[in-house]
Amino acid sequence: MPNRELLRHTVATLAYRGGKTMRDVPAAFSTFRIREGSRSAGEILAHIGDLLDWGLSLAKGAEAWHESPPRAWDADVARFFDGLRAFDAHLASDAALGATCERLFQGPIADALTHVGQIAMLRRLAGSPVRAENYSRADIVAGRAGAEQSPPRREFD
Repeated sequence: MPNRELLRHTVATLAYRGGKTMRDVPAAFSTFRIREGSRSAGEILAHIGDLLDWGLSLAKGAEAWHESPPRAWDADVARFFDGLRAFDAHLASDAALGATCERLFQGPIADALTHVGQIAMLRRLAGSPVRAENYSRADIVAGRAGAEQSPPRREFD
């Protein structure tokens, strides 16, 4: 599988796993943090949106970083999926990449995956855990980068 296609599959994986951790959160979850001075769930989600914007700017060859404050949870979830779709569309196009696939993975994508894991951990600490899943059996397809994901095939407690 060429690097660009593997990166697109990684973006789809981020959409699947991120969507699962961001759905059905408790009402006050956005402000939940483990202690004073740590990032809240909403701050982490806003940061993921910034990472995806940065990743697209890298892919387009015009690196730019902007730090955004958290918005309402649903607005930042929409931003997450919008960022993934835009990033995937650029990867799917014939446009040249302004950074290598390896650099795009090791920077914004790997960081975003880490932060999705943090949100999953915060969900458990907040009393609303995400069900475990055999992700190797999940229906993840390159190009499916929006909120519309297949249901889990094999969840467990």
